Amino acid sequence: MSRYAIPALLLTLTLAACSAPAPDEQTAATEQSQAAAAEQAEPGADPTGTAPAPGSCDDTQAQWIIGKTATPADTEQAGKDAKATAVRTLKPGEAATMEFNPNRLNIDLDDKGAVTAVRCG
Repeated sequence: MSRYAIPALLLTLTLAACSAPAPDEQTAATEQSQAAAAEQAEPGADPTGTAPAPGSCDDTQAQWIIGKTATPADTEQAGKDAKATAVRTLKPGEAATMEFNPNRLNIDLDDKGAVTAVRCG
């Protein structure tokens, strides 16, 4: 008789482990996942997560200046378009600080003064 007791006990424990979770656990998990889904589906939310932080520079709005010769009026307008609080132009070989400022627009120039790149930082 003990020969059948151990397999029966193992079978009972295995089936008990596979049982459905208690209803209150199931409900809590469902509510949690629905709340997370609703948060992700808010109108205006950026699903890619690449939207700039509020108040920070957005260099995609200043790409129009690339290829132009940088004038003070153009660099100022690019800064306004990018919502940057500071704008700096960087010539080749020019010394520049390396700290990251998310509100600053950097405008890279070539030897002739034409804009080659625009980036925040």
